[in-house]
Amino acid sequence: MQHNVSASAPAAPAVLILGVGSFAHSLGTTLTAAGASVSTYLTRPYGHFAPSLVGPTFLPEAHPSPVPLFGPNGIDVVIPQSIDWAQQPWAADLLRSGVGIFSPTGEAMRIERERDFARELCTRFGIPFPRSFVAANRLEAEKILAAHPQPYVLKNPLCSPTSPIHTVMCETVEDTRAWLRQVDFAEGVFMQEYLGRAEAGHIVLVSGGEIHSLVTNQEYKYAFDGNQGIVAGAPLGGLVERDEHDQYGLARELIHPLQPWLREVNYHGPLQVTAIRRDGRWHVIEYNIRIGVTSGPMILKMLQDPVAAVLGTARNEKLALGFHDDLRFGCSLTLAGYGYPFTQVRGPRLPLTVNGPLAGNVWWNEVDCGADGGLLAAGHRIADVIALAPMLPAALEHAYATIRQLRVVGSYYRTDVGRSLWPPGTF
Repeated sequence: MQHNVSASAPAAPAVLILGVGSFAHSLGTTLTAAGASVSTYLTRPYGHFAPSLVGPTFLPEAHPSPVPLFGPNGIDVVIPQSIDWAQQPWAADLLRSGVGIFSPTGEAMRIERERDFARELCTRFGIPFPRSFVAANRLEAEKILAAHPQPYVLKNPLCSPTSPIHTVMCETVEDTRAWLRQVDFAEGVFMQEYLGRAEAGHIVLVSGGEIHSLVTNQEYKYAFDGNQGIVAGAPLGGLVERDEHDQYGLARELIHPLQPWLREVNYHGPLQVTAIRRDGRWHVIEYNIRIGVTSGPMILKMLQDPVAAVLGTARNEKLALGFHDDLRFGCSLTLAGYGYPFTQVRGPRLPLTVNGPLAGNVWWNEVDCGADGGLLAAGHRIADVIALAPMLPAALEHAYATIRQLRVVGSYYRTDVGRSLWPPGTF
C-alpha cells in the first residue's frame, strides 16, 4: 500500500532577492542548496542573466512593485542587495505586507544611510570615531581643511549606490585640497579624518535582542595589486574568518556598546562594522546594514542552516547558529572587466571563455548569454569567485585556481589577496 506523504510535507521557505548579478546568483544558489525556493526581483538594468540560473526573475517594467508577487509565490522573506529599497515608492507596502525583511528598517537604517548619524551614535556610546565634518559646499570644505589641516577620506553624507560622491581616500593634505576641487557637492561632503590603512571588518546578526558574531573580514578595496589605484566601487577581493567568539575584539569594542540603541529601534538584521586600528585601538570607519556582496555568500555557506538564520533574523527571533567545522576561512576574488575601475570607460561585449569544468564557486555579475549560447562579458565586473577551506592558504589556492579558468580580453584580477591587510589590523 502506498502512502502519500507529499501533502503533509512542509513547503520550502520562499525567498525573494531584491538585486542583480553575483549578489543574487550567489545567495540564490546557496539558499536553494540549503532547501529554499528562490526568486529574484531585478532592481537594476544589468546583471539579469545570472539570477535566472537560480529561479524565476521579475522585471520592474512588468511588475512595478514586488509586493503583489508575495502572495502568488508564497514569499516568506525578502533579501535586499542595497539600502535603496527603502526609498522606493513600494517600500511602505513592503513594510505593511508582514513578509520578513532580512534588513533593519525605519530608524535603524540611519546607521548606514547617514554618515554623521553614525558618528553621533559613536559619540553617544563612547566608541572611537575619526574626527569628521560635514560641509555643504566647496567653500565650507576648504575652510574646514584650513582650520584642521590633515588628510581626509571624502564620502557622500548619505550612503547610496547612486551617491554623487564615492569614497575618495586622501592620504595627504594636498590630496584632499585637490579632490575638493573635483567632487560633486550636490548633497554636500562628509570629511572623515584619514587614519591609515590598517583596516578590518566584523559582521554580526542582530536578532531577538541579541548580537551574534559571524566573521571577521577584510575587503580589498583598491583596484590593483599592492593596494594601488583608486578605491573601486566594490571590493576586488575579500577574506573572511569564522569568528563567533570575536577574537579580535571588533564586536566587543564597536558593536556591543550600541546594544541600548539597537533595542531602542528594534534593530534586527545584519550589521557590519569597518574599522581602522590606530594607536592600539579600533576606530569605526562606517557601519553597514547588509551581509555584504562578497562576504555574504561565504558567511551563508559557513552556516549549517543558512535558511533558518535568514528567516529567524527577519522575524526577530532568538537564533541558534551552527557552523560547519571544516569551513573556517573564505576567499573571494573579482574578475574585473574592460576599463574597470574607471567606469566612464565602456568596453565592447566580449566573449567569456571558461577553461574546463569549474573547480569552485563562480557567480556571474555583468554577464549575458549570447545568441549562440556562449557567455559574453557585458560590463565592468564580470564574476566573483569564492572558496572556503579549513585554513586560509587552502582557500586562497582554491580561489585562484578557479579564477584562472576564466578569460575575457582586457580583464584582470588582483593576484595578492591575502598577502597584505591580514591579520586584521595590519597593513
